[in-house]
Amino acid sequence: MSSTPGITGILEITNELDRLRKEQEEVHVEINKMHKKLQSSPEVVEKPGDTSLSKLKLLYIQAKELSESEVAVSNIRLTRLDSLLPSASTGQQCRKLEVAEGNDHKRKRMKVESDVTRVPLKGEQVAARVTADDADKDEWFVMKVIHFHRETKEVEVLDEEPGDDDEEGGGQRTYKLPVSCILPFPKRNDPSNTQEFLLPGKHVLAVYPGTTALYKATVISTPRKSKSDEYVLEFDDDEEEDGALPQRTVPFHRVVALPEGHRQ
Repeated sequence: MSSTPGITGILEITNELDRLRKEQEEVHVEINKMHKKLQSSPEVVEKPGDTSLSKLKLLYIQAKELSESEVAVSNIRLTRLDSLLPSASTGQQCRKLEVAEGNDHKRKRMKVESDVTRVPLKGEQVAARVTADDADKDEWFVMKVIHFHRETKEVEVLDEEPGDDDEEGGGQRTYKLPVSCILPFPKRNDPSNTQEFLLPGKHVLAVYPGTTALYKATVISTPRKSKSDEYVLEFDDDEEEDGALPQRTVPFHRVVALPEGHRQ
């Protein structure tokens, strides 16, 4: 087995860390500007309508969230590196001892890696399952990540385009969901990131054209085969009057693998 995909993944994570650090530097520059302003003219905060302190607070919140995102992405890189490092071999007896004492640690590390790698970043659009536990079907929608709550391991997301029949009257709604209810999309700016395991005949979740809802579909053609950035799909329950399923095109960054145990 070649380790090239693993190296490529680590390089992508490194690029993401560089982006986060650049954003942090930009925020820190703005914070320093506000500090200098307040130091030179502290009386400005007493003027009616001044928002200096509110802006400073927002900058600190943004810096904190970027820092937390950097920690999460750094953990991903560490676990990926661990998976690529060759394990030491000092004889069968040592290996038996390592297996006996290390299985629990390995299982814990695998669980941590699984949880961490699924944590999306603030501002990222994801597929989110908001179905009630007693519902007959799973309902998935495109939502924007607002915050990851490390204490509760929940992702706070915003439904930017709720339907007219939304119980809140059509306004934007937020949800706090476990990471198991979140599926990150492929990166929009990287067509090479097309998920090769989504081959013709495979079942997927995809955003139905003209909506922000995801439905089960079958892959007819992949972006690589059609030499475009779109999948050709047939959605379940999308029959026309003659009973045929129309083939619809969906951008690769709006298609994800069908979750295990998905309820239709």
